[in-house]
Amino acid sequence: MVPLSLSVRIDPNSGFCFGVIYAIQMAEDLLDEQGYLYCLGDIVHNDEEVQRLQRRGLRIINYEQLAELRDEAVLIRAHGEPPSTYKLALENNLTLIDASCPVVLKLQNRIKTSFDKREQIFIYGKHGHAEVLGLLGQTSGQAVVFESLDELLTHELPADLTLYSQTTKSTDSFYRIKGELEGRGYRINANDTICRQVSNRDKDLRRFAAQFDQVVFVSGTKSSNGKVLYQVCKDTNPATHFISNIGDIDRAWFEPGQSVGICGATSTPMWLMEQVREALVAL
Repeated sequence: MVPLSLSVRIDPNSGFCFGVIYAIQMAEDLLDEQGYLYCLGDIVHNDEEVQRLQRRGLRIINYEQLAELRDEAVLIRAHGEPPSTYKLALENNLTLIDASCPVVLKLQNRIKTSFDKREQIFIYGKHGHAEVLGLLGQTSGQAVVFESLDELLTHELPADLTLYSQTTKSTDSFYRIKGELEGRGYRINANDTICRQVSNRDKDLRRFAAQFDQVVFVSGTKSSNGKVLYQVCKDTNPATHFISNIGDIDRAWFEPGQSVGICGATSTPMWLMEQVREALVAL
C-alpha cells in the first residue's frame, strides 16, 4: 500500500480545560497514594481516559452504589454535585474529595442565590447532564431545564425570568435565545455563566480548522462540549471527521499529501490526540 504522506498537526489549544486537569491530577495523586479510588460517575466524558485511570485503580460508581458505600473516600468530578450528594456522604461517613470545577461551583452559588430570592429560573443545558443535575439541585429541582428555544417556548413563561446556562453551552446560542425572548416581550435577567476557556475555543478552532484539507476531531461521544466544538469545526471546514479513538480512522477520507489538523474537546486528553497523529502519519 502506497503511503499517503500526510502533513499532520495537533491544535495546541485543544485538550483538557483547567477544571478537568485539576480533577485528573487529584485522582492520580490519590491513586499513587492508596492504589484505588472511588469516583462518582465518569471523571471525564472520554472513554479512553476513563479506561486509562481504571487500569490504575479508579472505581467508577453510580448513585445507587454510593448509597451502599461506607467509610470510604469518593472523588467528586469537575461537573459538581447537588446538595443531596453531600448529605448522603455525611450519613454514610464518606470523605468527599471535591474536584468540582471552580467555574461550576460559582455557577451553583449564583443559582442558589437566585432561588433564595424566589426568582423563576430557567437553565439552558442538556437534560440529565451531570453538571445540570448539580445545578438543578440548588433549586430543589424547581428550575426549568431546556435544550432549545422551541422547547423553552412549550412552557408557560412568566413575564420576568432568570436565565442561566450550563458552562459548556454555545455563547452565541445563549445570546440568541435571550434576544428572541426579549423580542417577544419578556424581561430577562440573563446570567452568562458559560466558561470562557470553553467559549473562546470557538474562534481558535475556526482559525485552526480553516488551515487544513482535512480535520480530525477527537472526542468522547458523551461530551456535550465535544458536540458543540465538533460542529464549530464542521461549519468551518466540511471535511471534518469525528472520532473517539484511532480505530475510527478511515484511510479513504484522505488523499496523498493532504494537510490534516487534529483537534478535540475540553475532555479530550492530549495523549489521545498524539496517538491519532501517529496513526495518521503511518497511513
